Amino acid sequence: MARQTDPFTVEITPELIVRAYQAGIFPMAEDAADTDLFWVSPDLRGIIPLDGFHASKSLRKAMRNSGWAIRVDTNWDGIVEGCATVGEDRQTTWINGTIRSVYGELFRRGVAHTVEVWDGDNLVGGLYGLAIGAAFFGESMFHRRTNASKMAMAHLVDRLKAGGYELLDTQFLTDHLASLGGIEIPRTEYEDRLSLALQREGNWSAWDSNDQA
Repeated sequence: MARQTDPFTVEITPELIVRAYQAGIFPMAEDAADTDLFWVSPDLRGIIPLDGFHASKSLRKAMRNSGWAIRVDTNWDGIVEGCATVGEDRQTTWINGTIRSVYGELFRRGVAHTVEVWDGDNLVGGLYGLAIGAAFFGESMFHRRTNASKMAMAHLVDRLKAGGYELLDTQFLTDHLASLGGIEIPRTEYEDRLSLALQREGNWSAWDSNDQA
């Protein structure tokens, strides 16, 4: 089970969101139309150990042969819209107007980031999350083509390794994330790992400065 509070009425600011993640909790909405948010702290937290990420041979081959391009931080609105769109892989979304607004401001401040998969001029998949200290808090991902979200995650892991990050938080564990090496750990262990990661500073741009592709 996840520990969660009743919907709260305090002003939701970028600073409040950052403090929440630093405390091991995160906000969600019941659905896109709900104006309320509530804090969540899962008993079992999903993470992907950066040294335990599993990219199958078929995925690596697809990454080499797809011709798709990986970009970061170029299309915030497109990524959030993709993550918030109800489709065959999701029946509802927790991304409401408040989350779009506040996390959009975090993106403008360089705290929130995107990993985008492009087929020419078409955005076919990607993910977004927050980088705080040496922790990356994955929020949501989507795909419009087979393997697109997996490619985004593979790039994210490589980028986090290059930047000295220590924790990749996925909040919950899904079958999709488990297939990529995701695991669940108890809340207390997660809080210990988080505390250590927050004492250090990752470099989101290290991948780019090293001219890696």
